[in-house]
Amino acid sequence: MEYKTIKIKREGVSSLNNFLREVFGSFPKSDMYFEVEQNALLLYLRQLNMVDFRKRVQAFIAGTDYQLAREILQEVLHKIESIGSYGLKGRKRLFVGYNRERKVRDRQRKEIERGDYFYASDNDFSPLNNELPMEFANRIIVGDSEEVLKKFPDNCVDLIFTSPPYNFGLDYESHKDGIEWEKYFDKLFAILKECIRVLKYGGRIVINVQPLFSDYIPIHHIISNFFMQNKLIWKGEIIWEKHNYNCKYTAWGSWKSPSNPYLKYTWEFLEVFCKGSLKHEGDPRNADISGEEFKKWVYAKWEIPPERDMEKYGHPAMFPKELAERVIKLFSYKGDVVLDPFNGVGTTTAVAKRLGRIYIGIDISEEYCRKAEERVRMTPQENPLFENV
Repeated sequence: MEYKTIKIKREGVSSLNNFLREVFGSFPKSDMYFEVEQNALLLYLRQLNMVDFRKRVQAFIAGTDYQLAREILQEVLHKIESIGSYGLKGRKRLFVGYNRERKVRDRQRKEIERGDYFYASDNDFSPLNNELPMEFANRIIVGDSEEVLKKFPDNCVDLIFTSPPYNFGLDYESHKDGIEWEKYFDKLFAILKECIRVLKYGGRIVINVQPLFSDYIPIHHIISNFFMQNKLIWKGEIIWEKHNYNCKYTAWGSWKSPSNPYLKYTWEFLEVFCKGSLKHEGDPRNADISGEEFKKWVYAKWEIPPERDMEKYGHPAMFPKELAERVIKLFSYKGDVVLDPFNGVGTTTAVAKRLGRIYIGIDISEEYCRKAEERVRMTPQENPLFENV
């Protein structure tokens, strides 16, 4: 059998052989076993129910007065819980062989036969990227994004993160929300076409959107279909769980009846697309996401409370800073260009500045742009480029 080895070096560990047998001896060898060498405890792991294991070890820690025994068990628990790569089988963590559990035979040949992202394989995107003109760098720009972006060269933006107006009838400062759906999508798609053009080869575009459930308009699917028709590669979909229960449970006539039940949602979507390639080139030294953040955030359900300061900024539909931080750190490097074409009061641009990115925010509202500029001005930069060189 294959095992993962954990080694604990301590003077006097051999004197604890009987104690350690009492702690670990009840586990079947198919799960784990231990050996004691001079000044070393060796644990061989295959799989563990961590809830049961943790309770057992903690009980022995609390039940012994021997300091060395407590220290060794605490180190054992810490080292096993620090193992970041494992599989799951029922209630047990698999420490070996988990990456072979679902292996497909002759995977590469079958992937070639199926064809990766067939809907985008015949794109005509140029792989040659351009520098962003300095006149647009670190700017908040008042204007219609469709017209403003026409001044940008092709392939000059690394990441676009935005949340377009939802067309719910919200009271924006200088925008009529709640127009006919055909007009809404015509304008939105005209702006998104410019976004696709200015996005670099290998760049990402992330759209935060909430379907209008009451009108049965699946905006996230309509936008995703637009990107696929325009040859972008679907990288994934993130559920932003807000735990916001301030929505109606039912519609009249559907209470306790199959006639027309109203489904309740407490989340929004982040649709993630890539241009030309799934891989975004960059210097690994300029990745500022930690290992713990990466492990947590690649699970595509993010539990983040809604923004609480919307009244403070006078904007009806803000996303929280943590949402922008996760998107920017997961999908871009320090020094990358980050664009928000519906910048509002500037959450994306403020977070991008703090994280050492080049930011561009565009909004049609002069008032929102003024507030965004003030937020950027008051935001310190935490991660300057090349700080670790």
